[in-house]
Amino acid sequence: MPFIILAYDKPGAERLRADLRPRHLAYLAARQDQMLAGGAVLDDDGKAIGGMIIVDTEDRAAAERFVGDDPFSTGGLFGSVQILPWRRSFFDRQRVSGL
Repeated sequence: MPFIILAYDKPGAERLRADLRPRHLAYLAARQDQMLAGGAVLDDDGKAIGGMIIVDTEDRAAAERFVGDDPFSTGGLFGSVQILPWRRSFFDRQRVSGL
């Protein structure tokens, strides 16, 4: 079942985000087979303030491990994280049949 991981940075953590970003991207690249989508969450000025990833995992515990092992998480960037189950209705600009 897919899960949405929605994480917001701690206030004032721009430098920490920049420092951790290369390790974060390498972590995601090594696990891209588990991801349906992902990217930065931006404020109205276009500044990254968090991230959103949709992982296709067996259960919530796997989604928790996915975000918990991310260098952004282990490095202390995130102020809050939500993990929400997701049911596809539309995907890649198309209606998912049978739902």
